[in-house]
Amino acid sequence: MPLTKGFAISIVALILGLLMAFQFRTHQLPVTVIPTDRAQALTQELKELHKELNALSVEANDLEAKLLKAQKGVEEARAALDNEITKNNMLAGLVPVKGPGVELVLRYAPQDKPSTHLFTLRDEDLLRVVNELRAASAEAIAINDQRIVDITEIRLAGSYINVNLTRIVPPYRIVAIGNPEELRKMLEMPDGVVPTFHDWGIDVELKTVDEIEIPAYQGNLEKRFARPATKGGGA
Repeated sequence: MPLTKGFAISIVALILGLLMAFQFRTHQLPVTVIPTDRAQALTQELKELHKELNALSVEANDLEAKLLKAQKGVEEARAALDNEITKNNMLAGLVPVKGPGVELVLRYAPQDKPSTHLFTLRDEDLLRVVNELRAASAEAIAINDQRIVDITEIRLAGSYINVNLTRIVPPYRIVAIGNPEELRKMLEMPDGVVPTFHDWGIDVELKTVDEIEIPAYQGNLEKRFARPATKGGGA
């Protein structure tokens, strides 16, 4: 059946309208559309990155905690070392110390007294006092401000006594830090140094003190020949 002119024009107009509508719809859609499988892959990758970030954060916190612990350990070790050095210096007599103890002063009796001194104090007499004090657990001893340490020499030099190579003269003031009563009992025990000095005509003054200060050793402790021995006795 032949198409009329009006019908043909209507068909063409409809086709043009459809084309225009399709073109307008195309311009409204996004230019790029991500495929579904690609979107899923990116989502999974993002999850993995978050997981790795959390793991790194946990590791960083753990390392920070270990660093703080290590710093604390170093500080504690340094404090322990300082305490040990101080303790060893005290034992070696290299630092001044103070504490309770006794003070013993030995003088020759004045010549105008009836009981003039019959005996001159010698180095071994002072050494005997030191030994008695050590036996009573004295922690520090000094004679006329000369600190007594392991290498101290108390020797007679002519008419004088040398302590740590320093000349000392009467009166001899001997001080010791320790339990005051124990130190006093040791010096006053029968046949001890105090009764003996009294018998010799020496003027003895002994008293306990709540606190007394003893100076540090001023001599040289350097070892010229001795050195630490290695394990097994080798050099």
